[in-house]
Amino acid sequence: MSTIVVPSSPTGVLGDAWRRCVGTGRLNLALRADHQESLALVQSEIGFRYVRGHGLLSDDLGIHRPYDVAGHRGTRYSFTYADQVLDAWLDLGIRPFLELGFMPSGLASGDQTVFWWRGNVTPPRDHGEWAALVQAVVRHAIDRYGLDEVRRWPIEVWNEPNLVNFWQDASQEAYFRLYEVTAAAVKDVDAELQVGGPAISPGADDWWQPFADFVTDRDVPVDFLSFHAYTTGPAQHVPFGTYQTLRDPQSLLDQFATPAKLLAGSRLEGLPTHVTEFSTSYRPDNPVHDTPYQAASLAPVLVGGGDLVDSFSYWTFCDVFEEENVPTSALHGGFGLLGHRQLRKPAFHLYAFMARMGTQVLHRGADHLVTRDDAGRVTVLAWQPVGGTDAPDEPARHELRLSLPVPGAGRVSVHRSRVAPEQGDVHSAWRHLGRPGSPTSRQLDLLHEASEPVRSLTSLDVVDGRVTLDLTLDRHEVTLVEIDAVHDETPAWLDDARILGRQVAAQGA
Repeated sequence: MSTIVVPSSPTGVLGDAWRRCVGTGRLNLALRADHQESLALVQSEIGFRYVRGHGLLSDDLGIHRPYDVAGHRGTRYSFTYADQVLDAWLDLGIRPFLELGFMPSGLASGDQTVFWWRGNVTPPRDHGEWAALVQAVVRHAIDRYGLDEVRRWPIEVWNEPNLVNFWQDASQEAYFRLYEVTAAAVKDVDAELQVGGPAISPGADDWWQPFADFVTDRDVPVDFLSFHAYTTGPAQHVPFGTYQTLRDPQSLLDQFATPAKLLAGSRLEGLPTHVTEFSTSYRPDNPVHDTPYQAASLAPVLVGGGDLVDSFSYWTFCDVFEEENVPTSALHGGFGLLGHRQLRKPAFHLYAFMARMGTQVLHRGADHLVTRDDAGRVTVLAWQPVGGTDAPDEPARHELRLSLPVPGAGRVSVHRSRVAPEQGDVHSAWRHLGRPGSPTSRQLDLLHEASEPVRSLTSLDVVDGRVTLDLTLDRHEVTLVEIDAVHDETPAWLDDARILGRQVAAQGA
């Protein structure tokens, strides 16, 4: 096994594109205790900057309230629920990435809906009333949180309008009109507010040039671009679940890079670019989300995605999420980093590992990232490279040897945290318990305990300012190694050989 010699001087800086945004279920779900407790946990261990979800304007959040009673007719805007959601998010240090959708029923031009909770996906029957709604939302936010704060909130127009499920007839013409009206409404409130789109799904690259042409020809404001990326194929349905083929994780990075290539030379070239949804599967009931494979496949994406886009938002931070109806079991293949009751999945640990790394990048490879923080602590994130459905099965072991520049002299401590099948793997633990739909308190305790990474603490000798770190990773493993200088305070009279009370024979006796 060859040794990778990691340089002593930084080669770059680890940015925060990987945790700049995260997804959530429809905003009404943020009123639930499980959602709030999950977000608090995610923020304490990862610290996302923004959160994005559907349904800001849907009926269940209750903002748009038309009335016609006793000769009184008009529209009232109610922010009772929206305020509770945004207040809670901001209190936890996370800002909204506002997605404007879906259509309130009192403003909708039709009755087509999506999801179990029936988000309306038709254009507004009156674009002037839509503009007034958008402005009411923005002005209320400014009044409540201040202009400087709201200027930091990206405002995204709709969600996946290229799909007939999310936008009636997937009409470009109708979406472009909605985008133009919305952008003008936002800018009429304040020219420095950020508005963008088109929030298209994978496979919709043929939308980029028409969108660029439209906003250029009509001089429509665009402050950022947004789109989605997934690696799975068509759904293979079973009762209350889905299986899908998987593409190589590199396909996510290829999708991240595509818009910049297609828009080179256009007016949109160089704009901030946000992947406002990404994961392996686009289904909320695919068990791959709950497995160590999910973490191993996304490790190179978290490490390399910031080279290509300004943010990429994991879909989603928790399983408090309802699209295909209410989930039927505690673990059900949901999108979340966390399952219900804050059960930590392997992908959660991947993000938590990244959050513990330094900002000085010393080395990057196909299976590792090495960083250092300002205190000199060296961290190594390592993973077994994985492929997709068409790739051969990954081997049972993956080996890596690194020569690392380390702080101090003498010895360093080596703290390792591991996640792999049967190690820090809540899905395997749940399977061993018989896949209980509603775990008892005892079973929840066991699942929480089993979901913790396997940890060890050892030490290594420093030779000429370096240590050699040999890592053997299990199949689909993601591991974090943290290396700190040891300041030995062992008194001279201590002798660990005598812990059992036995006398050590005198030398030469």
